[in-house]
Amino acid sequence: MELNEKLRILGDAAKYDAACTSSGTDRKGSRGSMGSAHASGICHSFAGDGRCISLLKVLLSNACAYDCAYCVNRRSNDVPRASFTPRELADLTMQFYRRNYIEGLFLSSGVIGTPDNTCEKMIAVLRILREEYRFRGYIHAKAIPGADPILIRHLGLLADRMSVNIEMPSSASLTRLAPNKTKKAILAPMDYMSQRIEENSRDLVRYRHAPKFAPAGQSTQMIIGASPETDYHILKLSEGLYRRYGLKRVFFSAYVPVVPHPLLPGADTPPPLWREHRLYQADWLLRFYGFDADELLDEEHAALHPYLDPKCHWALRHSGLFPLEVNRASHEELLRVPGIGAKSAWRILQARRACPLSWDALEKIGVVMKRAQYFLLCRGKRKPGLETRRNTLLAAMMSERERKRYLLESGEVQQLSLFEQETATFLSARRELESLPLPL
Repeated sequence: MELNEKLRILGDAAKYDAACTSSGTDRKGSRGSMGSAHASGICHSFAGDGRCISLLKVLLSNACAYDCAYCVNRRSNDVPRASFTPRELADLTMQFYRRNYIEGLFLSSGVIGTPDNTCEKMIAVLRILREEYRFRGYIHAKAIPGADPILIRHLGLLADRMSVNIEMPSSASLTRLAPNKTKKAILAPMDYMSQRIEENSRDLVRYRHAPKFAPAGQSTQMIIGASPETDYHILKLSEGLYRRYGLKRVFFSAYVPVVPHPLLPGADTPPPLWREHRLYQADWLLRFYGFDADELLDEEHAALHPYLDPKCHWALRHSGLFPLEVNRASHEELLRVPGIGAKSAWRILQARRACPLSWDALEKIGVVMKRAQYFLLCRGKRKPGLETRRNTLLAAMMSERERKRYLLESGEVQQLSLFEQETATFLSARRELESLPLPL
């Protein structure tokens, strides 16, 4: 098979892996070497399906020995198969880099016979790049569940970032849809990498030139919408992964029905992209705003609100905590105000040391006043001219896209809907909007 045909097949087969992330590591170029990596990020481009990519994202092989129901590359699916040799993929990566098409490599693979065999071939690719071509650019490598820890260690010493996909949000769904995989086999390399990263950070303190193991950390990915787990279950799982394994990122991938299967949504089911978006917003609150999953959702309210982002929804449900005096509120309190981000909160703390802040000063600092004005006092007073009607406040809490969606699904705008069909969830969400207490 021609190399271009292999690239077409294996590049397309890798498009469902989420890799929209900056490199997370600094490595300067040096005399006689090729490339560099920057923690602030690498060049991004966009694939035909709209997903953001910054790397040559490709599989080593799509000839997989496993038969996961949700995977387009599953053993029983009738698709063209192809495999790179380690030399072919390493040469291809360098050719793309020299042409300035890419800044790094995202390498994954179907299971070629056994996990150990697959991992050995991936190591061979990275060794050619690092040792023969002296390539110092960013490399993200997928660990293969079930591979020997020694192989995982070798892979981590050659890659900048490692990841192992948790795939399904529960072991029951994993057993049903991916009979060749187990929760234990997936969590074992995650735990091993977490221990090695922590151990390596201590080694680097004592020995400046100690070999670096996955210096940009590890991440994971789970599929959303292929199984019945709730948003609450997914957020609790993500929170546990961050705390136990120190993950840098949990990626969510809306399930796209690409292969028919009786245990999966039908081919005419739209991908739950809005749900994926809400989960990323909630994930951001867990990572940077000090929220716990139990604060955002619970067993009784297990779905994220379709019309309000998680932070606005939380604030309206806890309207008794507001309004806050912006000149006295703590950093933790400021972070929970809709319209105040992590940077704006620190700017407020810095600026109010010099003098009490005014409404104009808050706007200059970068606070989104459209939302924040309903939750704040400035020098003990509300913002002059504050509109207090419920519809006006709720409209301020929604983005333009969310408002259009709310009107569309309320029947107030007559046009074809591109979103999910009417469900009890949306009816309940609209009823809740009409009864939420307001911070006025």
